[in-house]
Amino acid sequence: MLTLPNLLTLSRIVAVPLLAALLWWPGWAPGYAAGFVLYCIVGATDYLDGYLARAQGTVSKLGIFLDPIADKIMVAAVLLILVGTGRIAGVHIIAALIILTREIAVSGLREFLAGLQVSVPVSQLAKWKTMLQLVALGALILGGAMPGEAWVATGGLIGLWVAAALTLLTGYDYLRVGLRHMES
Repeated sequence: MLTLPNLLTLSRIVAVPLLAALLWWPGWAPGYAAGFVLYCIVGATDYLDGYLARAQGTVSKLGIFLDPIADKIMVAAVLLILVGTGRIAGVHIIAALIILTREIAVSGLREFLAGLQVSVPVSQLAKWKTMLQLVALGALILGGAMPGEAWVATGGLIGLWVAAALTLLTGYDYLRVGLRHMES
């Protein structure tokens, strides 16, 4: 259970409180710069843990279980901190809510379907959605580190909306699969 890929996944979860602490003060550019570096490291471990697990033949049930949870915890924490500190504000909060709602709904749907012994594989579009979410949130964090470069944060907000649209699309795909199994 304590393979390197699983330890990397666990490190992503453990890093979230530190990341949140670094982003807590919206006007503190050095905190956002350090938060951006940590965010990038955590993002790299997301790729690395899966790559190593496949390359070493150590794919485990724990890793399969924890990997999407680690992603969701990080995305949710960063969204909440950025909304709480005003880096995501106004109408852009709707995009954050769409993303959070979908993540919770799909997690519940997966749990329900698992009880029926129905597996719902992650689609390629859902992987792209996750990547776009991570890039958009990274740009919003970087925008806090570079307050004089408004285009960075603007790019992050645009990416957040595109990710929200993909979130709706992929969420609908999962819901469609789930509804087929709820009818009986």
